[in-house]
Amino acid sequence: MKLVIEIKQFPDGPGIYLFYDIKKELIYVGKATSLRNRVGSYFRGTRTSRPIEQMIHEVVDIKIKQTDSVLEALILEGSYIKKYQPKYNIDWKDDKSWNYIGITTDLYPRVITLRQHELSGLDEKQIKQNISQRLTSLWLGQIKQLYGPYPGMKTKETMRLLQKLFFISTCKPNSKRECLYQQMGQCLGVCTGEISPTDYRQKVVRPLTMFLRGNKKGVIKDLEQKMKEASKMHEFEEAARLRNQIEGLWRIHDIALLNNSFFDDFVDVYNENGRDRSRPVRTDFVVQRIEGYDISNFGITGKVGSMVVFDSFGPVKSQYRKFKIKTVEGQSDVDCLSEVLERRLRHVNIALVGTGRDLSPTSNAKKDPWPLPDIFLIDGGKPQVNRAKQVLKKYNIGIPIVGIAKGPDRKKNEFIFRSMQKEFVLWVHTHQNLLIRVRDEAHRFAITYQKKLRKIK
Repeated sequence: MKLVIEIKQFPDGPGIYLFYDIKKELIYVGKATSLRNRVGSYFRGTRTSRPIEQMIHEVVDIKIKQTDSVLEALILEGSYIKKYQPKYNIDWKDDKSWNYIGITTDLYPRVITLRQHELSGLDEKQIKQNISQRLTSLWLGQIKQLYGPYPGMKTKETMRLLQKLFFISTCKPNSKRECLYQQMGQCLGVCTGEISPTDYRQKVVRPLTMFLRGNKKGVIKDLEQKMKEASKMHEFEEAARLRNQIEGLWRIHDIALLNNSFFDDFVDVYNENGRDRSRPVRTDFVVQRIEGYDISNFGITGKVGSMVVFDSFGPVKSQYRKFKIKTVEGQSDVDCLSEVLERRLRHVNIALVGTGRDLSPTSNAKKDPWPLPDIFLIDGGKPQVNRAKQVLKKYNIGIPIVGIAKGPDRKKNEFIFRSMQKEFVLWVHTHQNLLIRVRDEAHRFAITYQKKLRKIK
């Protein structure tokens, strides 16, 4: 009872939780998107078969460590496991779910991920030798530093986020041709030789390793000092880069790192008083219409968009719409999506925020009105979701947006959204298959239109 009362005072934010037994020994450490909801879930309702719930009777004390982001919770969890070796973390470890981050001894050090089973049974010296042999074909050297373990880490998403935060290079040094990331401002010029190995270690590797050791404040302090120095030397471009990096570290957007436990945190809140967790979760979030959007990009001139509509009975094909992109030059799915949404919203009587001016320049809203949906479903990740949110905000529309990012071969479904309204999150959790179906139908409709325009059978 005492623990339950304490848990209710835990913050509704990310961090790690530490379970101690009667001997004051740390027996388990875990990470959470919401400390209050995650820890509270262990003490609510009927116990499940999860191993951690079978030992919960041993827990007599709980401590928490708050973090600013899920990424930092992931890193902090790894440091605690490595330092204290909690018995239940070790006993239940899964070779497939424990990951490490390694930094190589290359001239321009590379950052890689490895799984636990690749390191099992090896001492530190053997680990380095094993890694070196495994990576020889990738023109990499030995591992100089190894960080982790990180249980359940989504390696691709985590590496993408670290790459963006710390300008980690993924290109081949001195290729004489700038890589895509340099064109986007996310590579400091390893490919073109614009940054020396020494500067790369100082500007990229050093802050990254400090961060992986859990010293984000130290990283920011160093970057702020370097920003001031760059400004004094009139190196304004470098000062601006450092300013943006500092802002990025303060506001780490890591929703993509959240796995199913993110949904579980919310679901568990509603499964109190002994309710059966296997029963569907009912919410008050009502959805009667979903619109799904996709962009098909086939070269500079072959850009089209699709809109599909689902109601409570399924697809409403009479309300499907297709768009031939008119204003976007080059290849940019994000800009194409923006055009599609803008054109779609011309069919609704709305006013531009702050002007009170009706935005129906072609009177489409009167001649051919389209009702607004309860959810906008986007085939895409954070860039597409962020742009869609900007367009809707411009028109003062607060309808929730869900993006479904797809991995290679469309085998991965990562749900991306910005609204943390619990009822909405619960609805998404219980209707994932429906949303995937809408996404796939939007994709099919866009491809069909693309083939029709190009007369491809």
